[in-house]
Amino acid sequence: MANSSNAPLGDPFEQLYTHHHGWLHGWLWRQLGSRDDAAELAHDTFLRLLASQQAPQLQQPRAYLRTIAHGLLVNHWRRLELERAYLDALAGRPEGLQPSAEQRTLVLETLQRIDTLLDSLPPRARQAFLLSQLDDLTYAAIAAELGVSERMVKKYMAQAMLQCMLLLQP
Repeated sequence: MANSSNAPLGDPFEQLYTHHHGWLHGWLWRQLGSRDDAAELAHDTFLRLLASQQAPQLQQPRAYLRTIAHGLLVNHWRRLELERAYLDALAGRPEGLQPSAEQRTLVLETLQRIDTLLDSLPPRARQAFLLSQLDDLTYAAIAAELGVSERMVKKYMAQAMLQCMLLLQP
């Protein structure tokens, strides 16, 4: 028999949500100082839990929810930091050279995707990619900087380029 939400009575996910959503929202609100942001991150936390299909097996649901929420919180703060850095960089530009609101949004979305891409790379691959792209170092110079062979630098760059190609896919 199903209840009005068409979820079976005793659905583990529904029970978990009912018992812990308020607590999670409160914890996130204390971290963020914003009810709206807390509600969004609490929602995203439960969506991640639902996608993982872990609800029926959780022994310590609050610890698990807090772990998921903490990762989302860190990502939220990183996005805000990127946005602040970009807006600070724009503040130094003359008014006539300021991008439109739509352009700013597109750039911020792209920066967030690049940040996610870089974060997904192993540390050495990320460092090799940044040395190549930002410092314009040759593979030989990167190899010397990292203390690895040029062949290893090529492997790192291949990893980074693969992630870039994946970033370009819709």
